[in-house]
Amino acid sequence: MSENKNVVITKTARMKLVKARAGAAALPRVIGMAFGSGGVNADGTVITPSGSQTALAQERYRKAVDKYSFPEETTCRYECTLLADELANEEISEIGLYDEDGDIVCIKNFMRKGKDDDVEQTYVLDDIF
Repeated sequence: MSENKNVVITKTARMKLVKARAGAAALPRVIGMAFGSGGVNADGTVITPSGSQTALAQERYRKAVDKYSFPEETTCRYECTLLADELANEEISEIGLYDEDGDIVCIKNFMRKGKDDDVEQTYVLDDIF
């Protein structure tokens, strides 16, 4: 798991992992990234996400990940690019990985990022164990 205080593996994800390790259930794969605007408070301070969260604070959009890679043996790096017309003229301050069941399994909060309507933005999230 990541040691960054603004990234958390959700309890839902941990419950799925422990069941999969025991052979009691199959582990659904991560298929997408959710984007939201609830990662900061009113004055712009980044809010530390909670492992008990089952959703982003203010989810706005979901999109399949473009690709993943393994930069280290215990890290999976997911990348997702928002096209110019996706979330145009909005601010993004939280992202989450979701699995085939639609469950949020990892959340990262960060400072507001403005998304212009003529720009693509690529988001990267490392799932570290």
